[in-house]
Amino acid sequence: MKYTVSVDTQPPADAPELDALQRAGVIHLLRSGLESLAGILAGIEGEDGSEVELLDSFLAVHPAGALLKVVVDAPSLEAAEEAVRAITEELLEGSDLLSEWVVSKCEVELHPDLAEKSLDEDGEPGISSASVSGPAEDTTPSGLSEEEREALRVRICAMAPVLAAFSVASFGHFTESDEEDDEAPGEPLVSYEVAELAAGALAYSMEIFLDELFMDLAVLTEENSNAAQCDGPMMQLDSLPSQFALRYDERFARHLVVTAVTLTGRMTQSGFENLNCVAEELLLRLLLQTAEVTLELYGLMDQDVATAWEYFAEGVYEDMDHEWLYDPSMDGIEQDPAAAHLGIAPMGLKDWFTPFNKGRYVHPFAIYEDEEPSAANT
Repeated sequence: MKYTVSVDTQPPADAPELDALQRAGVIHLLRSGLESLAGILAGIEGEDGSEVELLDSFLAVHPAGALLKVVVDAPSLEAAEEAVRAITEELLEGSDLLSEWVVSKCEVELHPDLAEKSLDEDGEPGISSASVSGPAEDTTPSGLSEEEREALRVRICAMAPVLAAFSVASFGHFTESDEEDDEAPGEPLVSYEVAELAAGALAYSMEIFLDELFMDLAVLTEENSNAAQCDGPMMQLDSLPSQFALRYDERFARHLVVTAVTLTGRMTQSGFENLNCVAEELLLRLLLQTAEVTLELYGLMDQDVATAWEYFAEGVYEDMDHEWLYDPSMDGIEQDPAAAHLGIAPMGLKDWFTPFNKGRYVHPFAIYEDEEPSAANT
């Protein structure tokens, strides 16, 4: 069964908060560590000899520590937690700069539909020793109190109107006026509060998202390299399809930043109609990931918000063909002539910035000229 294990790691209690540069360094160390342990992660064995397989991972760093989300295929909840805790502690111990950090929480996040499967014989939620996470009042990865968390929720919800292109109906909360739309379900999928939080989180995360893209551009410019070969950390580009990483250079990053600024600007104006190119589809995916991590860090993420974003994505994306770029079994789809006959848009790197049709707009600066990649990309 697939499990998502959430791991909170923290520096020593007397350590000062991490500044922006230190957070970028921690991300680099953790990502490098995960990559170096990839072979081990592919076949962790529990105490009973059962194998735990790593499927995916994602991490984010905040001023008080780091949050890792590790998706594994494991025979049980306990085996998933035990294996991920062990490999995280090994990762920290193997780094001179992170050796004093500790794992403060390591627990599986269960989808509500799967919760019953974790009940013990007495009908109470099963709790493993790996799930113990410290004082009950420390309810979020950043150690926020309930009052602080509620204040953040209010602040994030207040930003929902910034996303002027979309109403709460776009996130699954329908009113009587929306019922006149034949495409809208009669009953709300989520409450108004959840839809408002989902919308506000996207608006709130835009600044983080754009800042991290600019940081990626700065690293690539300074090193005159690409995302696969540079020494500095990549905040957003590492979440793009990995088979093109050698071509994610300074030139590419400039095109991507301009496209991201154009996209987020349109999302804050009424009249938004469609995503215009593959790059916008991928950037919206990254923005949604950034918003999810933001809510995770503040202890505000739950299945209802995920449902709101799923409904939002279904309405904004015309199709999910771009997801094939993340599927190893579909490598080469961007070069397959048969793809066009199946109605699949061209997905080569230069095609990411090409408008889908004459009615779509891409900023002139972002249009990718067809030229040979530089020596740094080969």
